[in-house]
Amino acid sequence: MAKDTPPLKVLQGNALTAQQKKDLLHRLARIEGQLRGVQKLIAKATEPADCDGIAQQMSAARKALDRSFVNLLTSAMVTHAENSSTTEDALSSARHLAKFLDKYI
Repeated sequence: MAKDTPPLKVLQGNALTAQQKKDLLHRLARIEGQLRGVQKLIAKATEPADCDGIAQQMSAARKALDRSFVNLLTSAMVTHAENSSTTEDALSSARHLAKFLDKYI
């Protein structure tokens, strides 16, 4: 996170475990740093060849964000399955996640 941004208060609940949240927040902080680096590269670009490096860094940040999205989904699937008390609860969670995937992919 940016140095002037206070740390996020991580709430307890049953959406994700504390470790899953920690891992996702860490990944997002790294992506945030990558994007700040891309902004600096853009600001300093003077030659057409500079765009190659910028594009490469943007692609890396996009792929990292995609991996974070997949991590969120898999974490949610695991957590929801573990928190299901019945087969019907597990099926309901699976249906919800299937709709989630259909909506965002």
